[in-house]
Amino acid sequence: MDRHDDDAGVLIPGIDAPSTVACLRSLRPRGIRTIVGSESSTTPASRSTYCDEFVELPDPADDLSAYGDALLAVAERSDVRTIIPVREEDVYVLADRKAAFADVVDTNWPDFETLRRVQDRVELFAAADAADVAVPETALLDQWTDWDQETIVKPRYTVAAPAYLDPSADEIEIGSTEYQQPGTPPDLQTVVERRGHVPLVQERIPDSREFGFFALYDRGDPVATFQHCQRRGWEYCGGPSAYRESVYDPDLEAAGRALLDELEWHGLAMVEFLRDPVDDEYKLMEINPRFWSSLPFSVRAGADFPRYYWKQAIGEPVASDDTYEVGIGGHLLRGELSYLHSVATKEYPMVERPSLTGEMRDVATSLVSQPRFDYAVADDPLPFVRDGINLVEAYRESRSTSDSAADSSEADDRDPTDVPPQSTRSHGASPSQTSQGLDD
Repeated sequence: MDRHDDDAGVLIPGIDAPSTVACLRSLRPRGIRTIVGSESSTTPASRSTYCDEFVELPDPADDLSAYGDALLAVAERSDVRTIIPVREEDVYVLADRKAAFADVVDTNWPDFETLRRVQDRVELFAAADAADVAVPETALLDQWTDWDQETIVKPRYTVAAPAYLDPSADEIEIGSTEYQQPGTPPDLQTVVERRGHVPLVQERIPDSREFGFFALYDRGDPVATFQHCQRRGWEYCGGPSAYRESVYDPDLEAAGRALLDELEWHGLAMVEFLRDPVDDEYKLMEINPRFWSSLPFSVRAGADFPRYYWKQAIGEPVASDDTYEVGIGGHLLRGELSYLHSVATKEYPMVERPSLTGEMRDVATSLVSQPRFDYAVADDPLPFVRDGINLVEAYRESRSTSDSAADSSEADDRDPTDVPPQSTRSHGASPSQTSQGLDD
């Protein structure tokens, strides 16, 4: 590799989640050139004060192979030292072509066989069993028999990719996590045809609080760790993080480390757990093998993972003593709006809807007492503005789509106002969906 330290840069895919912006705000003030690559010029990161350059990339959801080709082409530039994965497609492409990327950049992510053990939840839960980490009762849909208990149906894989599905994977919508009403088993053939594979069935853990164990590993050894508890998701039944608080629990630490040690992990990981109120035990939901959407909060709490990642990637020692501030909170403001919208307008059959007045009071109180925001910061305001514009445009598009569907069929009994406040692939849920085990 021909890399020059005085112009060393990093390529970060630009997505709707705040993780890209968090990387820019951490790395650019340290003199590291930042390049944002995205299929959309309206990604909030492209408006950041800390973005040096924007490059257009294909949409990985449309053509994963073309996306990989484009990433590699940018990586071949002399001013690109490494790439930071922020979504499942990113780390899949980087791991699948690790040898090719290793010829031109520093590769700070797992090899493909290790990644597969994480992105294939059947293999992940097998690894958890080997590590003596608890998991909810889980089976493939065609093997599940007890439909009288509360269950969820979720994709087996975390990304629609050729190595996991068939060659037409780019055209498959593997779906998200859905509640299953007790006593009403789904039709196997219909579900498999819709999702393109046999998904998993899992017992429902009756607690919407999600606990995250976040880590950077160096070839099987932990370099830095962090923990948070999600207090509010995008929906009152759960979902991606709207408000979370930093915590430390040795049991959570032990479970997260045991699993990543078993995998001999390298690179980034968010290990997601729910705490089962029946036995008070942490139970594994999934691993996100890249940066998480609540990354800005991790950095604000004192765990500067973008800086750790960069130093490890270029072979410098990472000076982290695993200290961070416990007991503080942080918000994604559009997530808080989504949460209140769900309380005001939605019904979930297995989750009691809280009081709107009480939740508005709780949200307002935490905004005042814990004023830390993923996008909204004084020295870099434009990503917050752009994210707000994207939110409004997505909401209008969703309303227009719903109204058109209602006009086209009087038999359609859907409420046209019952739409997620942001329409994205990774964020937002229909009334039948929850996010037990979805991306933070």
